[in-house]
Amino acid sequence: MANIQSQEISYRAGGADMKGYIAWDVDREGPRPGVLVVHERWGVNDYARRRANMLAELGYTGMAVDMYGGGKTAGNPDEAGQLMNGLLADLATVRDRFNAGLEQLQAHATTDAAKSAAIGYCMGGGIVLHMARHGAALNAVASFHGALPLGIAAAGEKAKPTARIAVYHGEDDVFFSAEEVAAFKAGMRESGADCLFVTIPGALHGFTNPLATTNGEKYGLPLRYSELADRCSWDHMQLVLQSAFR
Repeated sequence: MANIQSQEISYRAGGADMKGYIAWDVDREGPRPGVLVVHERWGVNDYARRRANMLAELGYTGMAVDMYGGGKTAGNPDEAGQLMNGLLADLATVRDRFNAGLEQLQAHATTDAAKSAAIGYCMGGGIVLHMARHGAALNAVASFHGALPLGIAAAGEKAKPTARIAVYHGEDDVFFSAEEVAAFKAGMRESGADCLFVTIPGALHGFTNPLATTNGEKYGLPLRYSELADRCSWDHMQLVLQSAFR
């Protein structure tokens, strides 16, 4: 059984104070790949930390990156939307904050800096696709119910992904249109990306988050957790990471 140690870490990105979370198995010897977790629009909360812990249990060093600064989290969808929209209005800042977190992860004493990946959820899923499209130094990325438009190249912009890409998308996710899904797939094909797109039958947005159903009912949003979709997508992601780190 893994012996997980974790700590909150403070660092800087573009003049802003950031508060991330890093976890690793202290009983595992030697450097191991590092995997960045990019949070949902709710911020770097307990869910993001739990995923970092789960990655540590798999033998990686997991880090939940702070994309909002100051460890900010949202208490309701309006706050979450304001934080997300404020961040995504400046994609250069998104890239700077992602890279600052990645640097922290790669510098950790337990991490093999030559082997890095990123996974993301909702907004964070779109961000890891955006970073892959911009040629970030990653072996792999995995997006769970991610914001696909962030992975679509702007007009005149050439995508240059080098990471292995896995996308887990709910068939009944109404947050992203069929046209956006098609445009994302077309962009990946045109760029020559190593991209696997997995459509999960019957899954709604937020299918990996146990709080999705409660939040959906509370705020009248089309969200729903699926234990099966969560488990299957997580298990498949492990195969993607294993193959990318060989």
